[in-house]
Amino acid sequence: MIPLVGHPMELRIARESAQKVIDTVLAERGKRADFIEYKLGTMIEVPRAAVDAGRIAGFADFFSFGTNDLTQMGCGLSRDDAGKFLGDYVRMGIYERDPFASIDVDGVGQLVSIAVEKGRAAKPGLKLGVCGEHGGDPASIEFFARVGLDYVSCSPYRVPVARLAAAQAALRME
Repeated sequence: MIPLVGHPMELRIARESAQKVIDTVLAERGKRADFIEYKLGTMIEVPRAAVDAGRIAGFADFFSFGTNDLTQMGCGLSRDDAGKFLGDYVRMGIYERDPFASIDVDGVGQLVSIAVEKGRAAKPGLKLGVCGEHGGDPASIEFFARVGLDYVSCSPYRVPVARLAAAQAALRME
């Protein structure tokens, strides 16, 4: 998984470099190219990557949305400082919830939605998921299911809640 890609050429170059390393290691060990199944993809953490996801998909086997960083960059907030004022932002109605705890559907969520649409338009079989704290939040999981993500990843202690939320979202979508 190549992190912090913002431009398709970044992923192309990183993918080519990673492929050379993979090929070298396999050759050194006397293994065929099909010895191990692997995929090369990227984190969608940069707003530019979300809006250019169609071109980025040409070099990716999957996207994993890094919603913690996408929230920081998309909202212009630092998680290190946001705790000092986000409670006030929620009380004043600027955000419905803390955007680091539950996906900001109208802002960052739209970046995810755009990337899903563009990525799948360019590569229909593209695997899409999310990793980070949002992957364990029931409201975020509901949103991710609606926009068509294939999986969520979260902290181990949040897995039971995430599994229940994913099952409930799937039932609601039937």
